[in-house]
Amino acid sequence: MKELTKAEEQVMQILWQIKEGIVKDVLAQMPDPKPAYNTVSTVVRVMETKGFLGHKAYGNSHVYYPLISEPEYKKFAYEKLLNGYFKGSVKELMAYLVKDKQISLNDIAELVASLPGNSVKEFIAYMAREKKLDVTDLAELILLSQKGK
Repeated sequence: MKELTKAEEQVMQILWQIKEGIVKDVLAQMPDPKPAYNTVSTVVRVMETKGFLGHKAYGNSHVYYPLISEPEYKKFAYEKLLNGYFKGSVKELMAYLVKDKQISLNDIAELVASLPGNSVKEFIAYMAREKKLDVTDLAELILLSQKGK
């Protein structure tokens, strides 16, 4: 599977939402300032050649629909992000999110508390060993994860 451009992703998001539509339907869902009709039409045709969209012809009109589901593309995009920036490591991704304050320790603790067996200990040990969190954060994470059990 290929990566969608920003314009293609915008069209795909709309088609996932409306299930199928002509170019005018897609254009109507776009925020202002709207691109030109021909621009959207070109993007849609390119997406069809890439295998992201299919169409049904009704006279001169084409009704477009997604060939790739949203969950399929999410999985592709997630794996690309994970492998491209975090060496395939979910632990590295989570450490980044915590360090960048995009996810709270409480959120992490809830996730960690829901893990089976020794996963909690392994995660906390990894975070400590790799110095992804400071001692205060680690202590708080341990306490929060124990509350969730």
